[in-house]
Amino acid sequence: MSIQSINVRNQFRGKIKEIIEGSVVSEVDVDTPHGIVTSVITTRSIRELGLKPGVEVLALVKATEVSIAKI
Repeated sequence: MSIQSINVRNQFRGKIKEIIEGSVVSEVDVDTPHGIVTSVITTRSIRELGLKPGVEVLALVKATEVSIAKI
């Protein structure tokens, strides 16, 4: 399967740096040129997609709300 077109504008290409695996959900840290992007997905999806550290992925970010905090 390959993606030919997608409406998600916030896309970050990177490689999986670390996976913190849980029994139901897991954290996936993706190292991108803009920093680390972390996703929480099902552990089942990690297995089905064959995700492991070093695998190249595309992190797609679609949000209905973006909060801003003054620093």
